[in-house]
Amino acid sequence: VQLQASGGGLVQAGGSLRLSCVASARTFSNYVMGWFRQAPGKEREFAAAISRSGGRTSYVDSVEGRFTISRDNAKNTVYLQMNSLKPEDTAVYYCAADRTVGSIERVSRTSRTYDYWGQGTQVTVSS
Repeated sequence: VQLQASGGGLVQAGGSLRLSCVASARTFSNYVMGWFRQAPGKEREFAAAISRSGGRTSYVDSVEGRFTISRDNAKNTVYLQMNSLKPEDTAVYYCAADRTVGSIERVSRTSRTYDYWGQGTQVTVSS
């Protein structure tokens, strides 16, 4: 499975961006999808995840209420709508796919459960 992330860029604090990640998977709906981010000098951290059906989502506390993860299984695409961006959101954002068999509403916040990773897209928020 190949993942291609896009949509990053430079934005002022308070602005918005929408990230997209297109997967080459034959059956995209078989994968839990997640977004992770890595800021300069910091470890990669979980940002958001969505279940296979799209019916369940999970967010790190710092983005709750500002970011929205969604998916379109017909387009093999997962999105991350980021609003009210803050300088501390500056990072490389990675999409990832988890093929672990489980409940259709399962989500994962743990990077080690994800099997495939995209190349990352840079998000820079200026103050």
